Amino acid sequence: YDPDFWLDYFDRTHSDAACLSAGGIVAYYPTEIKFHHRSMWMGDSDPFGYLVKGCRDRDMVVIARTDPHALWPDACEAHPEWVAVDRNGLLRKHWSNPELYVTCALGPYNFEFVTGVHREIMSLYAIDGIFSNRWAGHGICYCDSCKQQFQNFSGMELPLSNQRLDPIYQKWNEWRRNRLYELWQLWDGEIRKINPGARFIPNGFPDKRMAGEQSDILFTDHQARRGMIPPWSNGKRAKEYRAIMGKKPIGGIFSMGLEEPYRWKDSVQSEAEVRTWVAEGTANGMRPWFTKFSGTLY
Repeated sequence: YDPDFWLDYFDRTHSDAACLSAGGIVAYYPTEIKFHHRSMWMGDSDPFGYLVKGCRDRDMVVIARTDPHALWPDACEAHPEWVAVDRNGLLRKHWSNPELYVTCALGPYNFEFVTGVHREIMSLYAIDGIFSNRWAGHGICYCDSCKQQFQNFSGMELPLSNQRLDPIYQKWNEWRRNRLYELWQLWDGEIRKINPGARFIPNGFPDKRMAGEQSDILFTDHQARRGMIPPWSNGKRAKEYRAIMGKKPIGGIFSMGLEEPYRWKDSVQSEAEVRTWVAEGTANGMRPWFTKFSGTLY
């Protein structure tokens, strides 16, 4: 991929900030953390650092993106306690990449390993914040950590269903929200120790009121229409976020790719479709955040 193309693109689009993929499933910088899987194509280079410097030279705000939802086989073998477990006691394989495993969001993987990743990124690059995607887990995990912590919290066994009216599931939701809030505060605190002006920015949180109270900035990951969603849906989402955030800044994440029937992220919608979607969000107070998946252009 051509990093200078993207830096020039930032110039041509008058971008004042960039969110750059840094780590989690894959590290795009020369990490020293064991089991933080380096991109196999970067060699001795530092693609994340190169773009950070280019953005800084343009006086841009820079936040790092981490994605901690999946794990490689070597890490799974060494640390099975990092992996989510299904109802049958089996380690969860990834739904789209059979080589990977799904991580447990509420246990030692996020609280210990990813905390170290965030410290390393902040220490090396002094960026303005970290935005985490897919950080909150994917359904009920039945690992030993989740079993024990939920037992301590509620005196109950983990729920066997995700029925919304099930009182045990409702208790699990309460515990999950509290646990995610602990994680949010941990990551935010560690980031601020290194750069007091920086923040951890979660991609979604179960309690919107709490998110609005605790956040200095939030983004809604509502990238495009699908099904019967109307074109003004992005404006509606902006109003919802404005209701919880007041005058604090909010952003709307959008992409050019089709959302249905599959999320083909290198596909292209019509210009009118994208323009209407972004205009609706912007008119209702959101700052636009354009997302490009993969640095390669086809």
